[in-house]
Amino acid sequence: MDHIEAAGLTGRGGAGFPTARKLRGVMGCRGPAVVIVNAMESEPASRKDEFLLAVAPHLVLDGAVLAAAAVGADTVHVCLPRIRTAQHRQLGTAVEERRRTRLDPVRICLHALPHGYVSSESTSLVRWLNGGPARPQGSPPHSHERGVARRPTLVHNVETLAHLALIARHGPEWFRQAGTLDEPGTTLVTVSGAVAAPGVLEAPLGTPIATLLDHAGGPTGSVRAVLLGGFAGTWLPAEAVHTPLARRDLAPLGAAPGAGVLIALPGTACGLMETARMLAFLAAHGARQCGPCRYGLPAVAEDFATLAAGDARLELLSRLRRRTGLLPDRGACRHPDGAARLAASTLRTFADDVDRHLTHGICPAAHRPSRIPVPPATPPETWR
Repeated sequence: MDHIEAAGLTGRGGAGFPTARKLRGVMGCRGPAVVIVNAMESEPASRKDEFLLAVAPHLVLDGAVLAAAAVGADTVHVCLPRIRTAQHRQLGTAVEERRRTRLDPVRICLHALPHGYVSSESTSLVRWLNGGPARPQGSPPHSHERGVARRPTLVHNVETLAHLALIARHGPEWFRQAGTLDEPGTTLVTVSGAVAAPGVLEAPLGTPIATLLDHAGGPTGSVRAVLLGGFAGTWLPAEAVHTPLARRDLAPLGAAPGAGVLIALPGTACGLMETARMLAFLAAHGARQCGPCRYGLPAVAEDFATLAAGDARLELLSRLRRRTGLLPDRGACRHPDGAARLAASTLRTFADDVDRHLTHGICPAAHRPSRIPVPPATPPETWR
C-alpha cells in the first residue's frame, strides 16, 4: 500500500482518483471485501483496455490479485462486455492457467455483461453482480462500503490494475521516472481520426497532444480540432494541440484525459454533424432512470441534430445553451454530465460553424461521411 501511495498512481478509467486512497477506503470498511475488474470499455472510441488484455492478461490479473490482498478480498470479479467473445475466451484461458498452477489465493470469476454505454459505470457492475440490471445505482450506500453481496467492494479499471502490478514489481521510484511530478507514470491513449497510423499508444503523462498525433503517424492533413476523452470528452481547437496531456494543464481548457481517447478531426469535416451523431448515440444509451437522461439529453441531441442540419432558427442556440446547462449534476450518474461537456465544448470550439449553420444553412462538409465511427443510436437490447 505504501508503494502505491509513494508512486502517486491515479485511476486510468477516466475519473483519475488516487488509487491508494481508493484502496484505503475499502480497507477501512468492515467485513471481507470484493474486487471488480472493470474491463467493459463502453467508450466507442477507446481500444486501450481491449488491447491491454490481449497482450498482457496476466499483468492485469496480477494487479487484481494484489489489490485483493491489500483490501482483504477473497473474490475477484472480472466484468467483460458480452459482445467480445474472443476476449472472454482468451481471458478465460489465462484464468484457467492460474488455477492449474494454484497461483492465486483468491477466486477469479469472469462475467459477460450487456454492453450499454452506462454499463461500465462502477455501480452498474455492482448492481448486475447482485442480480439486477447493468444500470447505474445513484443512491447510497456507496460501493466501497456496501457493494457486491453487501460487502465492501473495490472497482478498478484494467489499466490501473496493470500499473499497480508493475509498481509492486519495480517500485514507486521506477514508476515516477515517467510523467510529471504531480501526475507520474505513463498512460494508454487510443489515437484515431485524421492520423496515418491510428492505434493504442503508451505515453508519459504530460506528453503534448501534438506529440501523440506524431507518434500515430502524424496528421493526414490539416487538423480542425481534437476530441479529447471520447464521446463524454471535450473538443479542443487545433491551436491547443501543444497542451500537455495532464489534468493540471488541461483543466484551464475545461478538459481532462478522460478515458484516454484522442481523435483528430480533419479540416474537411463538420464538427457539428460529428457531435450530433455522438449525442444521438449517448441519448439512446442513457439508463432513463432520471429526468436528465429521460428528457434532457434526448432534447439536447434533437436540438443539435437540427443545428447540424442547418434547419435551426436563431432562438435555438439560446435554448440549446440553456438545456445543456441544466444537464450536469442532476442525474443518477455522470452520463448526462459527459454529454453536456461534449455539447458545450462543441459550441465553443466550432462557434464559427454554429453561426454559419444558423445564418446560411447546412455546410458542404456536413454532407460528407462521418470521420468518427459512431455505433447506431439504438437503445441496448437488454440491461441484464
